[in-house]
Amino acid sequence: MGTNGAVWRPMTAADLDTVLRIAERVHVDYPESPAVFEERLSLYPAGCRVAEIGGDAVGYAVLHPGRLGAPPALDTLLGGLPDPADCLYLHDVALLTQARGHGLGEAVLAVAEDLARAGGWAWLALTSTPGALSYWERQGFVPWNGAGETLARKLASYGEGMAYRVRRAG
Repeated sequence: MGTNGAVWRPMTAADLDTVLRIAERVHVDYPESPAVFEERLSLYPAGCRVAEIGGDAVGYAVLHPGRLGAPPALDTLLGGLPDPADCLYLHDVALLTQARGHGLGEAVLAVAEDLARAGGWAWLALTSTPGALSYWERQGFVPWNGAGETLARKLASYGEGMAYRVRRAG
């Protein structure tokens, strides 16, 4: 799951302080409360991961079942997972600069693919920050063709330049 001793491992409640510190560094313009991370971990622990290099945390991922075209607004509790879900939503993937070049981005997409397959979801979906959009597009994520007012409002909660993207799983 990565190279040069880089791995993705399951996140635990004990990791939340570290995850929040990483989030504060990587997503300065997109803050979310500790309750958001706590809820995602409790609702779908299989999708919550910590990236490590040599035992040091260098990133995290929060993935959970979702509905196409209906991402959560920034800093919002879900209250529960959608039933039925039709995609795996990549809520957050955050990697510190020292994580670059270790294959962690590709490795977390493999985790996402495995989770989608296990859940029976045909799609991966995400909301990209402007700075990460070219990366996600290189990974095969494309604009979703069902954009509407509700999606536009949710994207606006993050600020300017956010992009909702999808990719077939598998």
